[in-house]
Amino acid sequence: MPGTQLTVTLSGGTVADAQTVVRTLEGVFGAPDGLPADEGATVRTATFSGEPEKPAPGDARDGGPLSAPVTVTLQGTPEAVRKVGDKLAHAFTAHDEGAAPGDQEQERQLRLEP
Repeated sequence: MPGTQLTVTLSGGTVADAQTVVRTLEGVFGAPDGLPADEGATVRTATFSGEPEKPAPGDARDGGPLSAPVTVTLQGTPEAVRKVGDKLAHAFTAHDEGAAPGDQEQERQLRLEP
């Protein structure tokens, strides 16, 4: 999937919570273009460019603890959104808040609980 882009939008929680979620996704989709860093922001964004990676053996990278609920919106190709959504559901207590399907791009929203 060369040229694939995935955008992750996070709201709720702290910047540390947002970084925890984004780092969890690195094992699936590689490093983001940048980590969320603005402590004063109410919405944080991370963009992943490239193709999903196959995790190395023993690279579980499950999420650490969250301090508060975090709402995550995933936007990208259907395959990328599915893989990342599955990883978040495995790493955290996640509640599916809905999806907007499309042929070329899909959006999915999850609520992650501490």
